[in-house]
Order: sequence, then structure tokens, then C-alpha cells
Amino acid sequence: MTIDWRYTVEENLGILSVAGYLGPDAVHRFTGAVGWALARGTGPVIVDLTELRSWSTEGQLAITEAARRLAGAGRGLELAAIPADGSLVPAGDCPPIPVHPDLAAALTAHSAARGEQTEGRHEWRTTGWPTGGQDGE
Repeated sequence: MTIDWRYTVEENLGILSVAGYLGPDAVHRFTGAVGWALARGTGPVIVDLTELRSWSTEGQLAITEAARRLAGAGRGLELAAIPADGSLVPAGDCPPIPVHPDLAAALTAHSAARGEQTEGRHEWRTTGWPTGGQDGE
């Protein structure tokens, strides 16, 4: 079992939405998605976990490693809508990871509008991600 992801670049931030189960088999794909996010956009990356069914210890470790990787590039990582089955407890040497109850709260924290604005907005996704919205580039 693996994940699907969608990465959207908004002005001054990125949104990496993840769906499925972030377990040992999905860590490599998640790491690739984070690399995609690093190569595109600027500012913090909000990892939207609204569609994530669950995560394993390996999945949680992948998130803390992503926070380190983004911090090394001068970008932050934030979480929105963590799974109900547990909270993320990063290691002491991990950069701070703000947690928001949902994506709307995360965007509000960044004063980003959630309208239908498409100018300056780009989106990429795996082939398994449900269609709708702007096509990938």
C-alpha cells in the first residue's frame, strides 16, 4: 500500500497533499514528493494530511526527515489535519513543526486566500490522485 500526492504552489508557500497510508512502502514516494516540493516554489511547505488514512512509525520519521531537509534549504514544514490515530513526536534535533487542525487553518495562519485564483498557481500530482482542479504542468 502506498500514497498518492498532489503538490500545489501558491504565492510564497507550497501545499503537499498526501492520500493513502504513509507506511514503510510509501516512504520512498513521500521522500520523492518532498524533493519535488524542494525543486519548485518557495516558502514553507504545508503537508496536508486530510486524505491520509494513517501513518506508521516509518511514515512519521519520513515527515521529521522532510522537516530537516526543508530546513536545510531555508524552508519550513507544517502539518495540517494529522491522522486521529496519533500525534507526531519529532526527535529533539528536528526543526519545529507547526501543526494545524486542518488546511483552512494552516492557510489562514499564512493569510492565504483559498479562492479559485489560478494566476501564479501551479499544481502537480501522481496519476492516482483524483482529478479536478488545475491540470499538472
